[in-house]
Amino acid sequence: MEANYIVVRFGELTTKGKNRKLFTQKLLKNAKEILFEFPQLQYQLQYDRLYIYLNGANHLLVNEKLKTVFGIHSFSNAYKFEKDLDVVKDAIAKMINEDTKTTFKINTKRSDKTFPKKSQDINREIAGHVFHHVDRQLKVDVHHPEMLVTVEIRHDAIYVMTNVIKGAGGYPVGIGGKALLMLSGGIDSPVAGYLTLKRGVDIECVHFAAPPYTNEFAREKVFDLVDKLRHYTHGQITVHVVNFTKLQLAVYDHCDESYAMTVMRRMMYRIGEKLAIKNHCLALVNGESIGQVASQTLDSMNVINQVISIPVLRPVLCLDKLEIIDIAQKIDTYDISIRPHEDCCTIFTPKAPATKPKSYKAEAFEATFDYETYVNECVENVETIVVDANYKNDEEIF
Repeated sequence: MEANYIVVRFGELTTKGKNRKLFTQKLLKNAKEILFEFPQLQYQLQYDRLYIYLNGANHLLVNEKLKTVFGIHSFSNAYKFEKDLDVVKDAIAKMINEDTKTTFKINTKRSDKTFPKKSQDINREIAGHVFHHVDRQLKVDVHHPEMLVTVEIRHDAIYVMTNVIKGAGGYPVGIGGKALLMLSGGIDSPVAGYLTLKRGVDIECVHFAAPPYTNEFAREKVFDLVDKLRHYTHGQITVHVVNFTKLQLAVYDHCDESYAMTVMRRMMYRIGEKLAIKNHCLALVNGESIGQVASQTLDSMNVINQVISIPVLRPVLCLDKLEIIDIAQKIDTYDISIRPHEDCCTIFTPKAPATKPKSYKAEAFEATFDYETYVNECVENVETIVVDANYKNDEEIF
């Protein structure tokens, strides 16, 4: 039997009280955008479930797309029946007969309490029917069944499910506003972007390029990372590419080498804040993890953060490198991130950067040149690109 419905469960969204409808409506909108290639799907949003009628769509292909929709706790391929228990019993016997598993369990849930039989009685009745109509040895295993058949008796119909697929969790993307992700070509920042999306915050990206010191392969690497992240949102992400070369060289000309990284990061934050405000982003996001490099000690973060007033979100702040790598592999960004093409930060890394910089020293170095002109020039000349399903065919990007 082919499933004709998918039943979607909300999980964390169910705690939202009076705001619940805003969250579920946003989830529905996002799901439709991510499933746009299946125009035959029909959607029915109820208080605690989203029902997707497949209308002949391949449920396995739809399943893979649904796994990327944030806000979904779990979902199941389902069969919808009229509220006739005899019809349901025959259908379940057929499902189990078509399978090869030898242990099963029937788990009935009655949302419609007016249905004449209790859940335990229905479980026993269906199991007895299965034993009499399946032509192989079967056992009921209530603790660890190979096949769990869930029967949901709701007011409109009876839904039968034989699997539970874990969803992406979190909140629907966009429900928490928008932030600007400082995206390098490394492992950490794409993971930070993914975790930001998971908490319902939409993203745009800013990437700092330093041509000719960084090349087109480093640029392609960044867009390939964005291409992975866009699958967790509405199918496209805007990227702002900053030509950082002149400002970066000026920093190294006017700063002691030990403070060059600190001052450079302060410049990035200034540019990031201006771009964030210009593009209606409420915060910056980056992949900083405490103590991982010199610019990510608490002393460094404090000095760098002082030049802006908007919040900086650091989703991987307390994760170690192996934990970050695990997530990168899960979201398929790791192999892209380890391509041997350096970004502007790694190319200009000083030999002995300050790990406990002082604000007054950073300000003294900055006072020796007109950095504001450089910052404004970076913002004015930014290159803005939308990465979507067709970006690989856009000759202007590469």
